Amino acid sequence: MLTFEEKVAVIEEFTELDRKDISLGRVNFHYEDSLYDKKIVVYRLHPNGNGFVYAGEMEEADTDERGMINIKDYSADALRDLIREAINSLSLSPAEKDPVMEEWLNDRDQALILLREEDGYNVYADDTLEGAFNSYQEAASFLEQEGFSRL
Repeated sequence: MLTFEEKVAVIEEFTELDRKDISLGRVNFHYEDSLYDKKIVVYRLHPNGNGFVYAGEMEEADTDERGMINIKDYSADALRDLIREAINSLSLSPAEKDPVMEEWLNDRDQALILLREEDGYNVYADDTLEGAFNSYQEAASFLEQEGFSRL
């Protein structure tokens, strides 16, 4: 297990993170360029070596209910990898992480395009917005109800 000082040294390699000293000798590291409301990447790193990394925006990360991963027993390389992934996950929009661009056709060979964009899923006929939806399921349901099927 790395000491507090060793963990701080690894974390400080990431120049995009800002150190914020908090109570009881603990330290947070913030990523101010986050595209999300969440800006704390390293949370409550304690002098005993315990602490957390926010991974709530990472695909398939094994997190607690707050989106955190405990880093108490992490090696230097594992900690570097986790922090790099955490920063990357906060640097990409949902559309960049999981892009969707699908063509849907009806029985008259009319085509609509379903795109994942910053604020949800949009359906276009050429350049004209036909519908905006909060989820893929809502958009797909709309398209199916209108007689379209995915290619």
